[in-house]
Amino acid sequence: MNRQAVVAYLDKLVTTPAYHDVLAILKGARNGFVYGARVRGPHALVMSLIFQSGSLRQRLAYVYRATKQHSLNLARFVAIYKTALLVQKSLAGGKQRKFDTFFAGLVGGWAVFGERNAVNEQIVLYVVSRVITSFLPRATPPVPSSASSASAPAAVSAPDGFPRPPGYPYPKPRAPHPKVFELYSALAWGMVMYLFREKRDRLHGGMVSSMQYLYLDSEVWNSFKTLLWHNK
Repeated sequence: MNRQAVVAYLDKLVTTPAYHDVLAILKGARNGFVYGARVRGPHALVMSLIFQSGSLRQRLAYVYRATKQHSLNLARFVAIYKTALLVQKSLAGGKQRKFDTFFAGLVGGWAVFGERNAVNEQIVLYVVSRVITSFLPRATPPVPSSASSASAPAAVSAPDGFPRPPGYPYPKPRAPHPKVFELYSALAWGMVMYLFREKRDRLHGGMVSSMQYLYLDSEVWNSFKTLLWHNK
């Protein structure tokens, strides 16, 4: 069997309607991995060059770890989300219900982003900010902020004579309780997935574009190439 015959066979196989829902999970995971790498790679590289110390090898290792974690987590989330949607649809006799997206996002958020680490926390905080913003009234003037008239407290000096910033010494940041963070992540993802499907016009445009690529563009392809190699 030559190459063209193999490609033709694969194209026919992946465009068979009976396999669509399962292959959509595969393409969703692929899009999640690609998008995670595109977003995290450049960000981690810039952050390592500006803020991190150490050798070039150590910095590149950090970039690799952060990019790998972001990519794999996003791929896992999309796969779990789409699988949960498919399971709920099957249980409902082939009909997708209004809150299926919320429960699918809830499961994916808990399973993938429930572990508190730097990458997950950044992603969850981003999602939460978009969810909260979606509830704001549309087309209303901003509320002016009042300037504070309180004067800053006097700074103390460090042992070398360099002045400390106001308020020093500061209490150390306290991490949220792991179980609370799990619930926090699950609710954030459940809500944002529901909003994307039911009220996408209230979400930030950049986030809608990202979610379109991850969750809806992964529903369509016309060949083996556009299933795994190119999005379209």
